[in-house]
Amino acid sequence: MIGRRRPLMRAAAIGGVAYMGSKAGAAKANQQAAQAQGAQAAPAQPAPAPVAAPAPVAEPAQDRITQLKELASLHDTGVLTDEEFASEKAKILG
Repeated sequence: MIGRRRPLMRAAAIGGVAYMGSKAGAAKANQQAAQAQGAQAAPAQPAPAPVAAPAPVAEPAQDRITQLKELASLHDTGVLTDEEFASEKAKILG
């Protein structure tokens, strides 16, 4: 029984390798055909238009309020002087 099994396994292994080889060859041929079609179709297609950069978004009012509150707390604790507070406030308010 063992003597008989080995030739069958060998045939199955050889057949499996041959099958997988034929599948790989067919896949490579399909890929090359697709690339050839893509190369022929590429000059006929117009180049895509460049995408414009999005317009800058205005800073939300809530963010300004938060920044002003932080500045006020720094000014109240004495970290910022009156001049520094006024200049930073002017920058935030624009």
